[in-house]
Amino acid sequence: MNDYPMYIDGGFCEASDGGRFDSVNPATGLVWATAPAATEEDVDRAVRAARRALHEGEWATMTPTQRGKVLFRLADLVEEHAEILGSVETTDSGKLAVETRGQSAYVAEYYRYYAGLADKIQGATLPIDKPDMHVYTLAEPIGVVAGIVPWNAEMLLTATKAAPALAAGNTVVIKSSEEAPAPVLEFARLVDQAGFPPGVFNLITGFGEPCGRALTSHPLVSRVSFTGGADTARHVVVNTANNFAHLSLELGGKSPILIFDDADLGGAVNGAVAGNFGASGQSCVAGSRVFVQSGIYADFIDEVVKRAEAVRIGDPLDADTQMGPLATREQRDRAEAVIAESIAQGATLHTGGRRPDGFDAGWYFEPTLLACPDQDIRSTRVELFAPVMSALKFETEEEGIALANDTEFGLGSGVFTQNLARAHRVARAIHSGIVWINTYRAISPVSPFGGFGQSGYGREAGLDVMHEYTRTKAVWVNTSQEPMANPFVMR
Repeated sequence: MNDYPMYIDGGFCEASDGGRFDSVNPATGLVWATAPAATEEDVDRAVRAARRALHEGEWATMTPTQRGKVLFRLADLVEEHAEILGSVETTDSGKLAVETRGQSAYVAEYYRYYAGLADKIQGATLPIDKPDMHVYTLAEPIGVVAGIVPWNAEMLLTATKAAPALAAGNTVVIKSSEEAPAPVLEFARLVDQAGFPPGVFNLITGFGEPCGRALTSHPLVSRVSFTGGADTARHVVVNTANNFAHLSLELGGKSPILIFDDADLGGAVNGAVAGNFGASGQSCVAGSRVFVQSGIYADFIDEVVKRAEAVRIGDPLDADTQMGPLATREQRDRAEAVIAESIAQGATLHTGGRRPDGFDAGWYFEPTLLACPDQDIRSTRVELFAPVMSALKFETEEEGIALANDTEFGLGSGVFTQNLARAHRVARAIHSGIVWINTYRAISPVSPFGGFGQSGYGREAGLDVMHEYTRTKAVWVNTSQEPMANPFVMR
């Protein structure tokens, strides 16, 4: 049993009332760790520590280059401890260790990227239209940043929030998911070693009520970055009406993948499998609506069935395992219910749709392929966070685009074709924040990430996100040798 503490004001601590909650290993269904259940008092303590560090402590007087060096040290520590970070994330969330360990190592690149940007944040001198005035702008830290991260990629999503915020000179309070909090709690130990002054980085654990509500509505929080579901996001939007905090939302998706007749079939199948069965389908950019042009539709179905039935399901810590469990029992139960409803509505189950044999413990679920006659089928409309692919047939490019855009979401999308002109046409026409062409689920700290519509607003990663963690101040300097004129004497 691992009893993790929180991290507030440069020290490890328990909840003010001693409350804790359990974290379950999805592969076994057994409790393996506990974490503090933060109270409103704990949230207030973390935010006030961040506020002090922003204005009064060593962090406030550090040069941007010095801040970058601390982030570089953190990046090195993350890379050095990637194996243990990944193992903890796997045990807590059920994701494959080969993926979590590699992703943890790659997370170091996010901290390095923003460490390098720390002293590249610049203002400007303005060609003002008034004589004897020198006007320039400063890009200042926006303030205390609250980051809410979900369980499905905690290390990565913490980095996409904390790295640019810290590089810009802000201080942060991260709330980890109550479903799988251990990876970020383990990460806090590295933050402590990296040499951040007390209060710069704070980590709290707990539930939406009271912890999440108190954090996102706190009057000293200036920026909220939320990743999670749309229902919770609506509460966050209401909460920020109390503090007028800047807000970005990275929400769910029901991402389309369009596969044209001229696509390389093997590559397209790989893309669809990666987009649906990778991470057991537990990705906000899961390409769970796959539209296949009629000429290759039957071949595509056959190939996906072969691939799905060959997937090795097992212990996610085993290097030979290709698919681990879902993170929670609720996800598995919901997937079963939606599949049953979809079949009743006319979908055809080609493979999967049930719990695999031989797995009496844990929340395992088979990779599933449903052929759907249209998008009135339930599985084509709801985000499942399970390895469930809905395949639909289309005839023309125009029809494929219309089907892809027939959704309230707009996060990711994929296009598979060997026609370069078509690839660019379709990329422009699809309503989503990300378009992958002849690939899927690729990410980088250099590229912005975010969506449209019910998938949220604002962006994470990339260069432009630095503007979301700074505020612009205009400075006017009168350079005239004459004193300022009497405002009541008009000339």
